[in-house]
Amino acid sequence: MHQPLGFRDTKYLNHVCLLQKSLYGLKQAPRAWYQRFADFVNTIGFVHSRCDNSLFIYRNGSHMAYILLYVDDIILTASSDTLRKSIITLLAHEFAMKDLGPLSDFLGIAVQRFSNRLFLQQSTYAKDIIERAGMSQCNPVRTPVDANAKLSGSDGPPVEDPTKYRSLAGALQYLTFTRPDISYAVQQVCLHMHDPRGPHLHALRRILRYLQGTLHYGLHLYKSSNTRLVAYTDADWAGCPDTRRSTSGFCVYLGDNLISWSSKRQPTLSRSSAEAEYRGVANVVSDTCWIRNLLLELHCPLPKCTLVYCDNVSAVFLSGNPVQHQRTKHIEMDIHFVREKVARGEVRVLHVPSRFQIADIFTKGLPRLIFDDFRDSLSIRPPPAETAGVY
Repeated sequence: MHQPLGFRDTKYLNHVCLLQKSLYGLKQAPRAWYQRFADFVNTIGFVHSRCDNSLFIYRNGSHMAYILLYVDDIILTASSDTLRKSIITLLAHEFAMKDLGPLSDFLGIAVQRFSNRLFLQQSTYAKDIIERAGMSQCNPVRTPVDANAKLSGSDGPPVEDPTKYRSLAGALQYLTFTRPDISYAVQQVCLHMHDPRGPHLHALRRILRYLQGTLHYGLHLYKSSNTRLVAYTDADWAGCPDTRRSTSGFCVYLGDNLISWSSKRQPTLSRSSAEAEYRGVANVVSDTCWIRNLLLELHCPLPKCTLVYCDNVSAVFLSGNPVQHQRTKHIEMDIHFVREKVARGEVRVLHVPSRFQIADIFTKGLPRLIFDDFRDSLSIRPPPAETAGVY
């Protein structure tokens, strides 16, 4: 570091300037920008969300507005057009900003607006991944993962270019933001990024071949008066052939819309299928608690309890049985957490037949007909054919 030309102090040549603003590209620049933005919106009436650090909430009587910030990309929505314009004017006076109009693209996610729905897709991003893999002319397949195979970490020879494998697997993770139907398949190939082998590369290529045939698919969000929070959870007990850990998955619906989903290998071993399923119940209850708190901050509280559907009868009984059995002492924390929510009336854990357990798509490979049925239940479909009402 040295003093800039024209501003050198001959008496203190070893001194440097103390900057009053952050420099773009430094590690602390994003933090400084975020604090600068948060301080300003606080002066115009916005409150920082406790559930989401990137969310700011404004309420004045019946007037409401939300700001979602990601670095220098901002989404603003308000209860009236007048309020929205006034907020944009205040922001434009303080920061150098450009109003891009109605939401059409955010962080690579394309948004199409129809009369009764929003359609979110990443077809351009998916096409770029396929081209990077050199598979632009590949033949499509109907499912992203083999229904029978389980990937082991020691099968097959190491891949020739592990860096490319890691790059493609990491890119697919971002695609799951609008394509939950590939969440389980992507989770499986990402488990072996440290030492990718032939079967892992074959599984990754199968995902790309599936995307080749469903490039135009995306997530539909509908207008709905239904505000019930409903969750489905499932676990594949001891599904990992190497560690014998279970894979748990869940999906959460607000009314008719899918708003949260997960496919993840459990961090500990489960001694029974009931234990694996119950840990999955605890995971989804934790997620729905966060969603309920977020909706409360958005001034949209849910009047009814959350329904959690599980296809394991033992896990359903454990959630409501106050008796502490010897065989469940080692999962005591999860048991008390879920039972407390059930006792308070915030959650109800119910049984659902395996044929209608939508969360199966997040824990295992499925036959084509069942996969297509569950994918449709997740609202993963092509864009609407009609153009009336598009604006």
